[in-house]
Amino acid sequence: MSPDLRVRIGDLLMPNPVGLASGTFGYGLEYESLVETDSLGALYTKAVTPEPRTGNPPPRLVETPSGMINSIGLANPGLEAFLRDKLPALRARRCPVVVNVAGSTEDDYLRVVEAIEAAAGRPEPGLKSGVDAYEINISCPNVKHGGMAFGTDPVQVERLTHALRRVSSRPLIVKLSPNVTDIASIARAAESGGADAVSCINTLVGMVIDVKRRKPAIAMGTGGLSGPAIRPVGVACTYKVSRAVRIPVIGLGGIMCASDALQYLLAGASAIQVGTGTFIDPGIPGRVLAGIEGWMLEFGVTRVSDIKNLLDA
Repeated sequence: MSPDLRVRIGDLLMPNPVGLASGTFGYGLEYESLVETDSLGALYTKAVTPEPRTGNPPPRLVETPSGMINSIGLANPGLEAFLRDKLPALRARRCPVVVNVAGSTEDDYLRVVEAIEAAAGRPEPGLKSGVDAYEINISCPNVKHGGMAFGTDPVQVERLTHALRRVSSRPLIVKLSPNVTDIASIARAAESGGADAVSCINTLVGMVIDVKRRKPAIAMGTGGLSGPAIRPVGVACTYKVSRAVRIPVIGLGGIMCASDALQYLLAGASAIQVGTGTFIDPGIPGRVLAGIEGWMLEFGVTRVSDIKNLLDA
């Protein structure tokens, strides 16, 4: 008998726990010839902001041992182009679509969600709207205004989440930053504001210096460190957050194989996302899913939701 891989986030039932992380997979179309997206648990879109953003100046990517640093700066075509050019294609996706939302002010976030709500319509059983949930990006370290500034203050996190809760009944997932003193307090603030889940974690602030040029390798100086190097941090944050809140935790950061994903699930995550790994091999998400199912069969675990209770700590 096949194990039950389904994951519930608020009113959203994902077919399995493996998602494609925001910022690394565009809006799904970019990888269509490489990945069977609709076989996975969810597609988390690239961020949507009210106005188009060209992002930060290049160079804005640099490799590091076991990872990379990026300073893309939330480059995206903006809300109007998203509604016109991206949303129709997202409606054709069979897998759940989680739209990542970013901004510089509270009004920015509200403007994006309100406009998408109006365009997508009310959620109806069996009807694809192209938007199944929102992931609220309060944790990007690569922008000068907004982003991580929201994610470091529990009061702001609770207020923003509460404001968004008032304008949408769709599940709200708040994306947490590891660049804080106490990530659990931020998670509790999101829960108090009405979040249905938190995703844990966004990138860590990092820096690479070109010693020959005596200049930072990234034009902005610092950027967000991702990849296998941050997995132990992500797992530890997931472990801490999952014990501080009652809502589901979605783990991400450095997942390259099923064993990496299972560490997050054992630490307390209900689902996971694969991000940087898809740059190396777009087949990783599919193999991660197969590996999780194989592990469950090997150890007699019937439901993926039970994995978080199996850690012998």
